[in-house]
Amino acid sequence: MGQRRYEPMMSAERAERLRLWQERVYLGSRRTQTLTSEQLGLTVVVPPDVYPPNPNGLAEVVLKEVRTDDRVLDMGTGSGINALAAATKSSQVVAVDINPSSVLCARDNAARNGVSDRISVLESDLFAHVRGPFDLIMFDPPFRWFPPRDMVERATTDENYATLTAFFDQARRFLSARGRILLTFGTTGDLDYLHLLIQQNHLTAEELRRREFVKDDLPVAYLTYRVQPVR
Repeated sequence: MGQRRYEPMMSAERAERLRLWQERVYLGSRRTQTLTSEQLGLTVVVPPDVYPPNPNGLAEVVLKEVRTDDRVLDMGTGSGINALAAATKSSQVVAVDINPSSVLCARDNAARNGVSDRISVLESDLFAHVRGPFDLIMFDPPFRWFPPRDMVERATTDENYATLTAFFDQARRFLSARGRILLTFGTTGDLDYLHLLIQQNHLTAEELRRREFVKDDLPVAYLTYRVQPVR
């Protein structure tokens, strides 16, 4: 399928407001020190050039979703938190990231939490270096469509949604017969475009969790979906 040109599915005013939001996120998230995060009984150490775990991310839902016999793919693993959560149940977890520092970080965190034998961590641009099928694909994608300035910002921005679009164009080929995708997204991105991709690729989305609050005078919702082929 050819690359689609992304056009914001929102007003120019909202698009500009989200651009300013991203600028604040970028400036506020720059770190020079390693941090340690405790989440769901897991200890994750994150260097400055790796995106830290998001408390509104997937890990909590992963624990409820993953089955002991699932073969799992954690797409864009970052610190490895979602892969670690999956590995508390599944012994067949593959975690990938395009950031070499994230690959090293996730491997270290797998060892730190005693699950190195259950997780294989690879450097990969989306599905380039993995073999399916997978029963569960987890993806906490960048929410916004602006050009990233470095690898850390690439965790929150995806220029013209090229990565998100390519993911949905390819994902079905890597799902098993019972396969599903666990995905989170926020209204600080273009939620309508996400749903367009889901529909165009003959998938269906079930909302599993919604968290709403106000930040910087902007109402925000973080949503987690179970996405599956239309059957």
